Formats: sequence, structure tokens, C-alpha cells
Amino acid sequence: MSTPSPRPASYAEFCEKLAADHQALPKRLAQTARYLLAHPDEVAFGTTASIAEAAGVQPSTLIRFAKANGFDGFSELQILFREKLRHRDQSYASRLSAIDATASDDPVKAILSGFIAAGQQSLEALNRDLDLAQFEAAAELLGRAETIYLVARRRAFPPLVQLRYAFAKLGLRSEICGSGIGIDSDLLAFAGPNDAAIMISFAPYSDQTVEAGEQLDGQQVPFLAITDTLLSPIVAGSAAHILLSEADFAGFRTSAAAMTLVMALSVTVAEKRRLHHQPVRTIR
Repeated sequence: MSTPSPRPASYAEFCEKLAADHQALPKRLAQTARYLLAHPDEVAFGTTASIAEAAGVQPSTLIRFAKANGFDGFSELQILFREKLRHRDQSYASRLSAIDATASDDPVKAILSGFIAAGQQSLEALNRDLDLAQFEAAAELLGRAETIYLVARRRAFPPLVQLRYAFAKLGLRSEICGSGIGIDSDLLAFAGPNDAAIMISFAPYSDQTVEAGEQLDGQQVPFLAITDTLLSPIVAGSAAHILLSEADFAGFRTSAAAMTLVMALSVTVAEKRRLHHQPVRTIR
């Protein structure tokens, strides 16, 4: 029997470990890992039986998964998820208090410096870790598309708006399918194999975005997944994927890497279309 790997000390370390090990995971353990990362709230407070049923595995698989990752049992693994939610669910008042605790004699400058440092950290990680082969594949895919469908929710929505703006200026046809109108699936129904889509989602992953990815896969529409780990549920079925992570300051997460990435992507797509002799306009 193989020796269990060292126990991750934090949720972030746990995610990094799964991303590194995912290709070697047996089918059921990989299925378990995808469910756990996609539904952190349910994992934090559910029972072993309820989580196993929702994940489509046996309770013994959850226990085996936990032990394979260095935990004595599944309940011990749940502690990481509860800690993650405790930090995530800090009220804005608590986050502001955390800023006060680290502020110098000039709190305004401390806040600005904190966010600048977090943004720089995000951009450095993007520059260091970006998979250029996947970026190139994404640009080729989008450069051939007749219409590019854009899907995102919550904090993933701002980069989607930036994409829509840039694509419009560049003369690329796109449609946002991530609004509160409630007709997203109807808009996506128009997409076909000659189109493409961009899906953006970060943990905790939006159910609507995951469902949109399944719909596009069923319609044989190729899509790019922009997300934070290879075990993200929107990576499955994607034609290309780009991974990034954002640093935070006092619990407030930046969007520096995502906004920079989508701007670079939109211009690269326009260049691909130009090389394919398809007309584009220039940004003004």
C-alpha cells in the first residue's frame, strides 16, 4: 500500500497539491476532487453521506480520498474547508478592521500601497506561471470563431465586461451570457461549432457557469476556460484553459491578473484574425 502524502496545512496548499496530482488520480478520486473544489460550502458543513451522494461516489471513497491526502479521516479534511469559509465570509467591517490593524500613520497610503502590492504580486504570478501554449491555443480558437459567447458570474464578471468592450472596439462579434435577465441558456442555444465561448469562473465556482459549460459541450461549441486550477469544473470539456490566481489585501481580492490577461487575449485574437485575412477595426 502506498504511503499517504503529507497533509496540506491550508486550503490553498490542498488546492495546489490536487492541481499537481490530478493526472495521476484514479477516476473516482478525481471525481471526488472536482466536486469538493466546486462545492466548498456543502463540503464544509455537509455529512459524509450527503456529500458522497451529491458527488456521485460512495462514502468510503471520501474517506479514502482524505487518507490519500494525509488526513486521518474525512471530517479532518472538512476543517480546511471550514477555515476557508471563515476567512471568506468575513464581513466588510471585519476586513476594514484588519486594514486598521496593519495601517501606519497614513491609513490612506497604507490601503493604496496594500492593493498595489497585491496587484503586482498577481501580475508577477501571471507572468511566471502562464502556459503560453494554452494562451496560443485559446487565441487560435477565438480567432476562427464567428461569434464569441462570454459567460461569467460574480467576481469573474468584470473581466468579461472588459472582453466585451475590447472585442467591440476590435470588430469581433461577441455576446455576453452572464447577466441577471435569466435568458443565458436561450442565448447560448444560438451557439454552434463555428462559434466559440469564453468561460470565466473562480472558486467557489458559479453553478450557472458550470451549467453553461455543460450546455456548450453538448452543442459541440469549443470554449476557453479561464479559471484557477486544473480541477475547476469548467476545465472539463474545454478546448483550451488558462489558469491564474489573484492576490488579496486584507481579504479584498484584486482582479489585476484577470483584467491584464483578457486585454492581452483580445488583442492577440484580433491579430490572429488579421493574419487569417479577416477584417478587424482598431481600438480607439
